[in-house]
Amino acid sequence: MSSKTQHSVAALAWLAIFLAVFLWSAIHPKDRLTWVLEVLPAVIGFGAVIWCYLRFPLTPLVYGLILVHAIILMVGGHYTYAEVPLFDTLGDGFGWQRNNYDKLGHLAQGFIPAIIAREVLIRRAVFARPRWLAFFVVCFCLALSAFYELIEWWVALLSAQAADAFLGTQGYVWDTQSDMAWALVGALAALVLLRPVHDRQLRALGGSHG
Repeated sequence: MSSKTQHSVAALAWLAIFLAVFLWSAIHPKDRLTWVLEVLPAVIGFGAVIWCYLRFPLTPLVYGLILVHAIILMVGGHYTYAEVPLFDTLGDGFGWQRNNYDKLGHLAQGFIPAIIAREVLIRRAVFARPRWLAFFVVCFCLALSAFYELIEWWVALLSAQAADAFLGTQGYVWDTQSDMAWALVGALAALVLLRPVHDRQLRALGGSHG
């Protein structure tokens, strides 16, 4: 099988998985307005992936991470982040006082954008000195997490009906701070764990910083 054919098969598989999860998520969600709010970033990401595939092809790692993040968003949108059944079961087993699916979402909010940002910055040669790269990526992920918390606040002010389901605080007073902390952990983990494979894939695209 040629490389071009492999890429085409991978793209079709990516598209099929995204659409299948999206359709499942859209069928009888827990709360329709919450579903729209939670799934909207995945839809925006879908549009970005299509644009990139046609004009700025990304590494397979980044495509895969975007799909994982979209699935997390769509599952959370279907059940609401406070009521994902698997994490209720895990909570019973580990003695959690709350459903922690939202923390997985915020971990991903740092883990996945970190690699996306890293790829764009490297391929666009934004930094003349590579040592600034990791610092900026972490700062970007923290800024993204903080901005998302602002969006949650604005939604809560505008729509009391969807506020509790969308915020997912579950009565935890430090929820906002812990969300950003999980995003920070995700960003750092991604840079440590995925750098070698990401660099190999960047070299294959001719975009590694060395």
